[in-house]
Amino acid sequence: MTERYDESDRQEYQEPVVVRDRRKIDPETGELRQPVTEQPQEAPAEPGASGPAAGEATVDEAVAPVSDLEKQLEERTADLQRVQAEYANYRRRVDRDREVVAASGKASLVNDLLPLLDDLERAEQHGDLTGAFKAVADKLVGALERAGLESFGKEGEPFDPSVHEAVQHDTSPDVTEPTVTMVLRRGYRFSDRVLRAALVGVTDHEPGATPSEEPIDPPVGGELPVDVDENAR
Repeated sequence: MTERYDESDRQEYQEPVVVRDRRKIDPETGELRQPVTEQPQEAPAEPGASGPAAGEATVDEAVAPVSDLEKQLEERTADLQRVQAEYANYRRRVDRDREVVAASGKASLVNDLLPLLDDLERAEQHGDLTGAFKAVADKLVGALERAGLESFGKEGEPFDPSVHEAVQHDTSPDVTEPTVTMVLRRGYRFSDRVLRAALVGVTDHEPGATPSEEPIDPPVGGELPVDVDENAR
């Protein structure tokens, strides 16, 4: 009788088994579960077992993986920001290269048309650019100027060796600095790019004659001027 009573008494006071689902992803929805902080529960102390020391904290093991998840999230966020920055730089570089290629193509086309502009200018100087021919020439020049073509090289402007090519040189006291006094061929630039330098004649400053000493008095009545010092002697 005593042994049967002991076995039934153990079955009655046996500690229930608790199963905790600590999976980070919900198997039904597939979404990330929010970490839940569980409140520590006091378990009945076994006879003869000592409790935690004073000041010792009790930490549930289910809270520990949360810090690793936050680290992974920060790393993925940093990777995404780096990829976005690299893509933005790539887009800016591609746009800049596209503009450079387009400008180079336009400049190459305009450079091939410069001999035609020279012929039109010579025809205008000889009076042959008239009628419908002049109307077509004006439209062509206007379209090129709107695209960015600009001519330079005029008489009276200062000489600039970066855009002028001097083929003649002269001096004159009428100018104060090297000045373009003759234009043999006009120069052109396209979008701040010099396509062709202007062929010009340059006149440099020539200092005037230095003033001489005091002039000698002309003879009066066929006689030479009297030297005051000689009379004094």
